[in-house]
Amino acid sequence: MRTFRTMLTSRFDLSEFIYQLEQLGVRSIAIAAATAIFVGIVMTIQFAVSMEAFGAKETLGRVVAVSEARELAPSLTALVVGSRIAAGIAAELGSMTVTEQVDAIRALGADPVRKLVVPRMVACIVIMPLITFIAFILGMMSSMLVAALSYGIPMTFFSSTALDSLGVNDFASGVLKTPFFGFLIALLGCHFGLQTRGGTEGVGRSTTRAVVVVSISILMADALLTQIFVSIGTL
Repeated sequence: MRTFRTMLTSRFDLSEFIYQLEQLGVRSIAIAAATAIFVGIVMTIQFAVSMEAFGAKETLGRVVAVSEARELAPSLTALVVGSRIAAGIAAELGSMTVTEQVDAIRALGADPVRKLVVPRMVACIVIMPLITFIAFILGMMSSMLVAALSYGIPMTFFSSTALDSLGVNDFASGVLKTPFFGFLIALLGCHFGLQTRGGTEGVGRSTTRAVVVVSISILMADALLTQIFVSIGTL
């Protein structure tokens, strides 16, 4: 609650925020892109084999597009990128904690939450929707390419059926999850980093815990948010 209150009521270092956008966001695009491309390829192959058996191969674009927009792009991107970001935050803040740099910030009269936590949290909340959108586009492109080369589905037909099947609710249900995922990733990464004890071994333990807890939390949050969106009619 203190972190959330500080984020809403206090000014934070803009230069640090921009730096964190690069460290946490821009440098995560490559791993998100690779994940999206290969997941798109595998998913297309699996769906195509199953749908071809029922004579419904022409609906492949619809199925892939809805799956990517609603679940795969936001959840898988959050899992992969979140693990990287949480590990980096926990390791960095953990090292600062065990070397007493955080105590030095307090001694100088500065608030560690405002200086260290808030810029990372805001950066995660801002960057996750963008990374998810990039992952969605790349996943769809790889899927379209596989469908054309391996199953003879024209790219124009695949893209048109995919676009026709996507509605505002499909994008909303995926995009609205991503800020929550970003908030969880930064919050847990900072928590475990600032709670580090026991020297360099403690940094390793905090990093491992951050990755595990973030992964489980994203899956739980995804299930909860999906149920909420279903109940209010977003899905």
